[in-house]
Amino acid sequence: MNYLRDKRFLGIIATIVISIFSFFLVTFLLAKGVFLEALIIILIFRVIASFLFFDDYKLSWSKASTKTGLMKVILAVISFVVYMPILYYWFKIPFNLMFIDLIFYTFIVNILVYVYKYYHTVGRNQKTKKLVIYGAGKAGLQLQREFLNSEYHLVCFIDDDEILHHRSIDGISIYSQEKYYSLFQEEKFDMMVIAMPSVSKDRIKNIYETMQGNFDRIKILPSIQNILKKEEFTKQLKDISVEDLLARHPKDLDKKQIENFIKDKVVLITGAGGSIGSEISRQCKAYGAKQLILLDHSEFNLYSIMEELKDENVIPVMQTVRNFGFIENTFEKYKPQIVIHAAAYKHVPLVEHNILEGISNNIIGTKNCIDLSIKYGVEKFVLISTDKAVRPTNVMGTTKRICELYAQNVNAENTEIVAVRFGNVLGSSGSVIPKFKSQIEQGKNITVTHPDITRYFMLIPEACELVLQAASIGKGGEIFILDMGEPIKIVDLAKKMIELSGRNEINIEFCGLRPGEKLYEELLINDSDQKTKYESITVASPTNFDINKLNQKIDDLLVCDDKIAKLKEIVPEFNHQLNN
Repeated sequence: MNYLRDKRFLGIIATIVISIFSFFLVTFLLAKGVFLEALIIILIFRVIASFLFFDDYKLSWSKASTKTGLMKVILAVISFVVYMPILYYWFKIPFNLMFIDLIFYTFIVNILVYVYKYYHTVGRNQKTKKLVIYGAGKAGLQLQREFLNSEYHLVCFIDDDEILHHRSIDGISIYSQEKYYSLFQEEKFDMMVIAMPSVSKDRIKNIYETMQGNFDRIKILPSIQNILKKEEFTKQLKDISVEDLLARHPKDLDKKQIENFIKDKVVLITGAGGSIGSEISRQCKAYGAKQLILLDHSEFNLYSIMEELKDENVIPVMQTVRNFGFIENTFEKYKPQIVIHAAAYKHVPLVEHNILEGISNNIIGTKNCIDLSIKYGVEKFVLISTDKAVRPTNVMGTTKRICELYAQNVNAENTEIVAVRFGNVLGSSGSVIPKFKSQIEQGKNITVTHPDITRYFMLIPEACELVLQAASIGKGGEIFILDMGEPIKIVDLAKKMIELSGRNEINIEFCGLRPGEKLYEELLINDSDQKTKYESITVASPTNFDINKLNQKIDDLLVCDDKIAKLKEIVPEFNHQLNN
């Protein structure tokens, strides 16, 4: 009897049964008679209107909404408009009698639809858990509908909009934060969902820190640009992460300025498969670059970003920046207008153990790219630098400082050469956050080098957009510094990640500073800096260095035995910290 499970068959039966009941009720009570011919005509037209033309029976009663009920009314009215003239002129059935029947029919249909829905959502599902949705806008309403068939009972909405306070949605109250606390201060519910995809990270952080004690879990809907439109919101919910709480979004991001800088240009990006390089590649494509030349010595990294971008105007070049001849072929062939140099060894302890490779890749690789940019008339060269170049205590930071000195003092001719200096980015390869996540997943204690160590943090996309924005206003010779906000104690970061994971058995162990590591990073060598038209971007004071002497010292650095001493000679503020 599979046809008994067919929604269309059951829908036809429901239409017929309800129509007969309504018709007999109305005609018997009001007309004291039965008009079988009229009933047959009504049934024919209601079934035809609903089934043949509008496929009404595909509408799920268990997921009924106001739209479902309205569609039932519309279909009944359409069929009424068609059959009423027939009944009136051929069978002399009074108009008011059939109009009352129409009202009874639509009323009974809607009552049955919502009774059926209630049975499926409340009657059949055991609501064993309690949920609060923060945000009573479109996203919150969508989540409310999707949670109807779940084990969660929606206690209330919370919203920051005062206009919505003291109102309700389907009988579910909307409260302010203050009202919520006055009612539920002593209660702890299972889950809260922050359903405000357009709200700032600062607001999300404030909501989390204010309300975390009242919920076992807090989830968040992704930002509006990351929402998958065809997928249910409940499937896109994610646990609130440390990136959501620590991310700092610049308020003066000028997308139009960036677009004017990138659009219709041939852009060469070195280190294009790395954390920074790959994000800059994505953004250059989004901002309308005419052609992207993605250069990286890592086959896997280059393959990954190429698979992601997949565009005939994106060209992969698998080369190392250390080989001048190979790189020159690339410049000669593609004639880039903008070069963004993100290729570098950045991991402090690894460079400490591989000093020559760090010098060769970071200094010589940068020098090669700058020299070729000048030779081939590149309009703008952008060096990605680091806060570790300021009063460096390690080889990596010192090599980047030498790159800055070269960029500032080389005879650039018609090429505008700028450097952009910033701190750590959240989630980049080799950063502490992926390391801490891995330790937590394995149930290990988190290892922190020192209780007082601090670092600057920013999300990769925001940092990269600011890099492009800074580069767009550069005239040549500047070192731009991105405002990274206040430095964050790594131990506080570790505590927050343990808290978010719910793994209270995990502890923090201090393992001591690693070779070349310092407690505090800096972004300026001294306090004298120049403002730009953007609050998030400043300019460091220039450092003059005779370029001929710098070139000679770099040549000596490659062949000398005591490379640390030579690095200190080039960068006098280099204070090597072995930390062992």
